[in-house]
Amino acid sequence: MKEIRHEPVAPTRTQWLAPGAAIDPHRHDDHQIVYAGRGVLAVTTSTGLWIAPATRAIWVPAGTVHAHQAHGELALHLVGLPASENPLNLAEPAVLTVGPLLRELILAHTDAPPDERPESPERARLRAVLLDQLRVSPQQPVHLPTPRSPQLKAVCEILRTNPADNRTLPALGREVGASARTLSRLFKADLGMTFPQWRTQLRLYRALVLLAEDTPVTTVAHRCGWSSASAFIDVFRRSFGHTPGAHQPRS
Repeated sequence: MKEIRHEPVAPTRTQWLAPGAAIDPHRHDDHQIVYAGRGVLAVTTSTGLWIAPATRAIWVPAGTVHAHQAHGELALHLVGLPASENPLNLAEPAVLTVGPLLRELILAHTDAPPDERPESPERARLRAVLLDQLRVSPQQPVHLPTPRSPQLKAVCEILRTNPADNRTLPALGREVGASARTLSRLFKADLGMTFPQWRTQLRLYRALVLLAEDTPVTTVAHRCGWSSASAFIDVFRRSFGHTPGAHQPRS
């Protein structure tokens, strides 16, 4: 088993990751805000997958083992916070809405010149406003939890392999040897959501990845299981507040 890196201090910096690049599992003694100013970021923890396009940031609590995956060219902005300072009062990872002001605060804080002292009055004021904005940032349910039950794992793997698989839960249950009633109960008990909710989350995640790779919207819709581009756009807009086109790389 590969050793998990321990980096006591969570860095505050900006770095670029090429499409498909990854950062191996590691943990910090500090909390960390992870934000993709460009591209789509996936953060994996023991409890599941957390997804963040450029309108979202991921809260990673101190001690959480996590790995990063870049989809599209990724501008990764990292903000480290001492474990004693938890503006969100959260002990689990979460996805947060990043509005225009919070975005600019994160960019300014992580793009500070290396020779600027962290304790400078200007930087301290910037950080204080950043923390204030974090406290009022709404959480977003862009999380794909990891199943524990063997039967549920089998169903989820089928759909991960092909998100466009439109079979019903009874049909999937017959393939893995479980009743629809059992699987329905496991989805709620194991993952905290219904089967349709989990499948929609999976499809939205795959859609974000495909959009970051500059896949046409209509193609994304069909690959992810929507009957039409308009149906996909409607679900996407209701989930993220804007259309899929906003996530297409710009030339």
